[in-house]
Amino acid sequence: MQLHVKETSRFAVSLLRLPLFLLLVGVFSAAMLVPAVYGGVARDLEAARAFLYTAILGLTAFAMIGLAHAGRDPRHGSLGPLMSLLCAFVFLPVLLAIPFYEGLGTTTFLNAYVEMVSAITTTGATIFDDPERLNGTLHLWRALVAWMGGLLMWIAASAILAPLNLGGFEVTARAEPGRTQPRDTSMAAPEVRVRISKVSAVLIPIYVGLTLLLWILLAVGGDRGLVPLCHAMSIMATSGISPVGGLTGTGSGIAGEAVMLLFMLFALSRLTFSTDTVTSDTGGISKDPEFRIGIALVIIVPTVLFVRHFLGAVDASAEDDLVGAGRALWGSAFTVLSFLTTTGFTSANWGDAQAWSGLTTPGLLLMGLAVIGGGVATTAGGVKLLRVFALYLNGLREMERLVHPSSVSGGNPMGRRLQKGGAFIAWIFFMLFALSLAFLTIALTATGVPFETSLVIVVAGLSTTGPLLEVASGTPIALAELGGTAKGIFVAAMVLGRLEMLAIIALLTPDLWRG
Repeated sequence: MQLHVKETSRFAVSLLRLPLFLLLVGVFSAAMLVPAVYGGVARDLEAARAFLYTAILGLTAFAMIGLAHAGRDPRHGSLGPLMSLLCAFVFLPVLLAIPFYEGLGTTTFLNAYVEMVSAITTTGATIFDDPERLNGTLHLWRALVAWMGGLLMWIAASAILAPLNLGGFEVTARAEPGRTQPRDTSMAAPEVRVRISKVSAVLIPIYVGLTLLLWILLAVGGDRGLVPLCHAMSIMATSGISPVGGLTGTGSGIAGEAVMLLFMLFALSRLTFSTDTVTSDTGGISKDPEFRIGIALVIIVPTVLFVRHFLGAVDASAEDDLVGAGRALWGSAFTVLSFLTTTGFTSANWGDAQAWSGLTTPGLLLMGLAVIGGGVATTAGGVKLLRVFALYLNGLREMERLVHPSSVSGGNPMGRRLQKGGAFIAWIFFMLFALSLAFLTIALTATGVPFETSLVIVVAGLSTTGPLLEVASGTPIALAELGGTAKGIFVAAMVLGRLEMLAIIALLTPDLWRG
């Protein structure tokens, strides 16, 4: 027994010494067995064979490269895992697209690649507007890839981005973005793998447990087949992927949406499920600025929309329709939280808010919520609530100085940090985000796409909120109609939005490679 334990321990240590990207290839290749089994049970044998053969191919390549790499020391210091993340979003979808392409058989490989990049970055945009064009096996694969991509960001936030002061942690850190704290050796090559394994051991059971719980609750609520499973994975990963094209085709109704709303709160703050990051010093979830700002937006924005709709209903002589008013308020609240967390599900009652008042709600509001995004170190994208809070504090402080130029800032050390250096680096990130938005929009417009359409596509990519393509403009945007260059620009926007510009800049810093 002891010999068996020792052998298992040695095998685990050997796996940890492999490059992170190679480990991800092995994990995602093994995950292909899930849709392969499902396709076999559902008698979708062609798709099942595609996933089974690709899984065997991927696992074989993983084993052979792993054996060739055995005994080698990891290189590139702290940048190795960060580079592996970039490769996971750019090159890993090539492998993930193979069974999707072979299983569907009626699309190009480029479309399959874009679909997999959209899934692993938790964007959730789809080339296929009609959900019935994909069978259950392919829908399961899309949701599973997005779910695993969300889990990857959960783990990477604590194990990779936090020590390097990236991904939003630079706002509260004293070191420069892309650099570890002084006298901090936690990102040395051997130790970072130990850190990844420890963080994974803590977060994976939480992530899996929450997904299973939500799946059961949705199934009990009335959803059937793959719908509750795919929606549960999409809520946890904030991908917005649905096998039925949204919540209007579900059977759980408002009860199911209420359960989803509770689980979307996990994307507002890391403190809702973990205290492993620097944001845990704020004093608990009740005092966490990200969670409080998120809840405030969920209350204020639907209230403003409700008042606006109510005034429209008065003109339309519908003010006595209390049921319609309640549905309108609920639809607004759910949709606001969904797009704030970059999930992108629209409530089945979202249309009732417009029908009740006779007014249309502008998609620009949903785009603004998606740009703000959710919490730091969560699966949500966007600018992040902590950066918005830092800019808010700095704005208040500047107004105080206009009235009292000699005043001294109060508050705790973290508050003073957010008002000064934190706000400065948050503003830099916001400017980089705006420049990326402008550059990619111009590039997409240069390919012949209309400006308004280009703006929506780029915002959807940078904020990782793919469902914006369906609701932000007057008519849904069809990605299938874009050219190859335009699709490439959209892929770049999704990768940039998921990994963030500061991380890309850190990878281009020469002195970090010397470490």
